[in-house]
Amino acid sequence: MSATALAALARTSDPHTVLRRFLALDAVVTGANGLAYLVASGPLGRLIGVDSALLLALGAFLTVYAAGVGVLASRARPAALPVRAVIEINLAWAVLSPVALAVWLSPTTVGAVWTVLQALTVAGFAGLQYAALKVRQDISD
Repeated sequence: MSATALAALARTSDPHTVLRRFLALDAVVTGANGLAYLVASGPLGRLIGVDSALLLALGAFLTVYAAGVGVLASRARPAALPVRAVIEINLAWAVLSPVALAVWLSPTTVGAVWTVLQALTVAGFAGLQYAALKVRQDISD
């Protein structure tokens, strides 16, 4: 997603709306990723060099997680504690992805690139969500 598209998502005077939009974007992207892992774990596993059983487990986790983030995004005023949990889970995913590459996984080149890009995307979501939460809290104080 380009910086222009992100700026368009954030363009509103309501800090709750900005936060909800970034949560919703996270839910959609994560949900699509999770569903892809669930539906095509075999072909994707061969493409990226990861066991299809691992992709099925990750797909189930990501789909459930995305649904939870989507529910949070649907709230008019998402509570700070669950938003912080989403941010922390996203940061953990972003940190553990390169660790998994170094320690556990032996992916193809496509898989290694995918893992790094996914980690950067999730870290980006965490950063956007943190910034939106901070602005919302600053205005509320």
